[in-house]
Amino acid sequence: MISPKVSSLLRRGVAEIIAEPELIKLLQSERPLRLKQGFDPSRPDIHLGHVVGLKKLRQFQEMGHQVILIVGDWTAQIGDPSGESITRPMLSPEEVRQNAETYMKQFFKIVDKDKTQVRWQSEWFGKFGLNDIIKLASKFTVAQLLAREDFNRRYNAGRPIAITELLYPLLQAYDSVVIEADVEFGGIDQKFNCLMGRELQTMMGQPPQQVFLVPLLVGTDGSQKMSKSLNNYIGVDEPPIEIYGKVMSIPDSNIMPYFELVTDVPDKELEELRQQLETQSVNPMLLKKHLAREIVTQFHSVEAAQE
Repeated sequence: MISPKVSSLLRRGVAEIIAEPELIKLLQSERPLRLKQGFDPSRPDIHLGHVVGLKKLRQFQEMGHQVILIVGDWTAQIGDPSGESITRPMLSPEEVRQNAETYMKQFFKIVDKDKTQVRWQSEWFGKFGLNDIIKLASKFTVAQLLAREDFNRRYNAGRPIAITELLYPLLQAYDSVVIEADVEFGGIDQKFNCLMGRELQTMMGQPPQQVFLVPLLVGTDGSQKMSKSLNNYIGVDEPPIEIYGKVMSIPDSNIMPYFELVTDVPDKELEELRQQLETQSVNPMLLKKHLAREIVTQFHSVEAAQE
């Protein structure tokens, strides 16, 4: 029997857990779990789309678990397309460092710094030689990598895929082996990469990590996932007036997903808000004001929200 707190943790703001029974067993063991969250410092800022997963990490920390934040300083120099149709440009080490510093400052607005260990990939990949890369690459087949949806789509359309891109999921998987991750967190679009980590750990004689995937937050345009490149994002470091204004601009259909995924409004109150919307017993504008206040308070202060 799992507690109501764990039940909410595994239900609200969750897209998929692989494998949920194994994760429940780990949580019931009461040993501190090693939670892996990797980030690709190809851009410096965190937006509400990132917050969905970060809030989950914070909830796990409150239960006594340890977050290990992986700064993808090597993989950022490769560039992960993550569903994009083109290869991303490689970044210089200096660009990666600057982006990472900004990212971490914002990351700790949400996640408890005292319960977080920061690791840079260059700690282990900096020592990698050609023989290490060949050894790692030999563990997977081209067919396995082409099973990833965006690679498969581009391959079938005759669009280029750089060999470095095929290495990206392998390197992300190796991170899990190095830090002996118990659980890896990511957006649902990271499912393939996270499962590669689970598979590589098994090959290397480690218990396979659990994979905790969160939904992708729809951006302010109401149609596509929140993204800086699509300019439909709400940044956590933006001024209060900007955050408030952008939240007020979202379509009514986004009100409940935003409440559920990026606020701490209790589940019971969520249900009441949902019913008010469905029965049209409240003006959606009032709910958006409530939502905007919640979000501005979270990243600034009650005073800023009131102002």
